[in-house]
Amino acid sequence: MKIRKGDEVVVIAGKDKGATGKVLRADPRAERVVVEGVNLITKNIKADQQRAGKESGRVTVEAPLHVSNVALVEDGKPVRAGYRIDDDGTKVRISRRSGKEI
Repeated sequence: MKIRKGDEVVVIAGKDKGATGKVLRADPRAERVVVEGVNLITKNIKADQQRAGKESGRVTVEAPLHVSNVALVEDGKPVRAGYRIDDDGTKVRISRRSGKEI
């Protein structure tokens, strides 16, 4: 999976198409990412001893998106990512649009 935590991405498909945000979590096994401020859902949280008052009730949280529905952003445009092996043997991600390191 070429998208990692902390990357700036744009949603390219779905109800939030065009929205941009930072990746909060990445789950390579399920091929899903959670993007800040995108794909918001409302959850009902039951009150207990630890969560009393404000923390219980309805809470808005970000739900995971499939990684195929997001793309990395470079200069405000979606880009595909690739890999390159540097001279010292390290593997780095590059932008397919410009060839720059991500």
